[in-house]
Formats: sequence, structure tokens, C-alpha cells
Amino acid sequence: MPSFPHPGSVSICEINRDLITAESLSDDVAKDTYGKILGMVFSPVPFQSDQLVRPPSPEQDDQQVATTAPTKGLLQTLQGILNRSLTPLFHPNHVNLLPEVDLQGVSWHQHKHIIAFISGPNQVIVRDFEDSEGKEPCILANESQREVKVLEWRPNGGRQLSVACNGGICIWAASFPGSAASVRSGASSFLGTLSRGSGVRYTLSSSFTIWDVAQGLGTPIRRGLGGISMLKWSPTGDYFFSAKFDGTFYLWETNTWTSEPWSSTSGFVKGASWDPDGHMILLAFSKSSTLGSIHFASKPPSLDAHLLPVELPEIMSLTNSQTTEKIAWDASGERLAVSFKDGDELYRGLIAIYDVRRTPLISASLIGFIRGPGDNPKPLAFSFHDKFKQGPLLFVCWSSGFCCTYPLIFRSHVLP
Repeated sequence: MPSFPHPGSVSICEINRDLITAESLSDDVAKDTYGKILGMVFSPVPFQSDQLVRPPSPEQDDQQVATTAPTKGLLQTLQGILNRSLTPLFHPNHVNLLPEVDLQGVSWHQHKHIIAFISGPNQVIVRDFEDSEGKEPCILANESQREVKVLEWRPNGGRQLSVACNGGICIWAASFPGSAASVRSGASSFLGTLSRGSGVRYTLSSSFTIWDVAQGLGTPIRRGLGGISMLKWSPTGDYFFSAKFDGTFYLWETNTWTSEPWSSTSGFVKGASWDPDGHMILLAFSKSSTLGSIHFASKPPSLDAHLLPVELPEIMSLTNSQTTEKIAWDASGERLAVSFKDGDELYRGLIAIYDVRRTPLISASLIGFIRGPGDNPKPLAFSFHDKFKQGPLLFVCWSSGFCCTYPLIFRSHVLP
């Protein structure tokens, strides 16, 4: 039977398909469960959840709201990234749909146990779980960083974090004693430090460049990307996926830069995640609790593929929810996290954890549910650590004001 966390309990971790719960969050409980196996504990990170939503005042018209409301702030963010002569990624009539898209509000560092997440309209929190001298997170804030909506660590680029906000992209870089990053004259300084003893601080860079890493050359953004709601590169770089709010989506191959259009009767794509090999991509739609999986029939650069349903019958039968909300697929391809809209009060706000098999087709078996801390917690954003060797590591920001890390441990070489 799937594990169910009773009301009043909090989830701690998975051990061999059993989702462990406790009466309250504490490092002692974590030490007694997964801490003995991993040799480390991921303490919860508190934040002010009420700062994430700031409704506009009734006096503001649509033009004024564009500078303050989080959804329209993202529109200006992306338009600031592009040249004004280019087609914007989001059209104004799509702005009200932005909260429905699975935007990147949480980002794990690729090679270290460092997490960054949006903790308010204008700020980001960075927490280094490897820091042994303190547990104080770093708060990144700057007068140029307004209406934050998306963030991402730079791949293979040390400690550099890109934050999309109202005016464009803010790039934060870690500096160490003896190698402090330069700050342009007149720019506001950073706020906060990563820890009292580490000596690591973040400063705001004054410029950025988009690079084709393989070629070592800058690549301009091209026209023809109007109305796009999300882009997802495959792990191998052979393909990328793009989706639009009208329900259409495209598969691109990056050898000859050709694409194939697709469409769905289940609404627009809300979330997408590639498998570790880049051979298939899992999709969540706005009007269905059934996921879709696109399987490539042959090797790159072929675009010959098939769209097949991935049934999650428990979402409807147990929770009485009609639609999924967000999805995250871990880098091993073995664990899938799914949140869902509405549903019965007993299941509302939980995250479903599935065991996934990929041969020959994607199939998912429900392990159980994760419950967050506090009163009526709901998952705001969640993401897997792609490089954690001991197994999937899920990080969830809850509406109750805590961000928690859940190790999902099931491999025989990890378990005693």
C-alpha cells in the first residue's frame, strides 16, 4: 500500500519505498533515519512565505500592475532579456497564464550540495549544506533585482547564479578571501553572507554573455519564438523542447536545427522533464491528470517520435483531483514527484512520489505521499538534485515558510 502521511505529521525521507514521517521537523529525527546512511543532515531552511505573493492594489491599472505584479513582472523580465525589436517570449494576453507554468523557482548546484530558491518578490536565498561552520543562509537582494521569477545555476561555472527579474537578468558570483569579485562603480552591494566562517560572499556582476559552449562563440537569440511558455534542453544537447500556451509544442534537433510541431487536446504543457539519456521527455498538461511521454524511435538527429500516455490513476482515485500541477523527474529516471490541484481535503497539498520504469515504455508505480511542515502546507516549487550520488534528493519550498530536503534512498549499495 502507498505510504500516507497522516495530518499533523511531517515527511522526512524515503527508505526502500517506505516514506518515513515524524511528529515534527528536527535534525535528531533526520540523523536517526537517513543521517546514518548518508552521513549528513539537510536542515530545513525557513523563509517568509507571505512575501512571495503581493497582490496589486485596486487603484492600479494594467499598465501600472506590469511593474509590480509577479506575473507581469516576468513578462517584463523576458522582454528585458530580448532586444525590443525581437518578438517577446510571452504575449500580453498570456500573462494571466504564467502562474500555471512550472517555472524554475528552485535550482540545485550541479556539483555541490548548494540550493538556491526564490524567497520573496525581490530576493533569493542560497543555502550551502556542505558548510560545517554555520547554518545561516545567504540572502541575495539588490535594487536592480525586482519581481524575481526564474533562477538557474551556471552549468560547470563555479558559483554563479542567474536570476531573471523585472529589469533583465542579475548574475551573482561567489567571491572568496583574496579573490573578491569586482563591482561596478555606483552599483548596490550584495546583502547577506553565506556563513559566518566560510568567507564566501556573493556580488552582483555588471554584465553577462550567452555562449555556445561547444563552439566557444556567442550565439544571438533568433526571431520566431513568440508565445513560448517553456524551453527544455535534453541532457545530451541533441534536442530541445519548446511549448506554447495555445497547446502546441515543438521538438527541435540541434544538428540541422529542424523541428516537428505537435499538439494536445489536454491543454498546454505545464511541466516537462527529460530522461537521463535524452531519449524521451515526460510532459504534464493543464487539463489532465494523465502525463504524456515522447519516445524517440531512432538516434539523433531523427525527429521520428511517438507520444504515449503515462497513467497516474491514483491521482484521481485517491485524491479526487482532475489535473496535475507540477512535476519533477530525478536524473536517474527512477523517481518522479507530482503535485496536483485541489482534490479531497485529506490529500490537498501533498506531493505524490512514484517509482518509474523506462523499459520499454515509461510506467509509474505510486510509492506514497510527502507532507510538508506547518499549517495547510502547499508545495510552491520543488526540484531534484541531479548530481547527488546516493540517490534522488528532492527539495521542496512549502507555503508554510519552510524549504525541506527529502533524500529518497532505495539503492542496495547505499542501504546497510
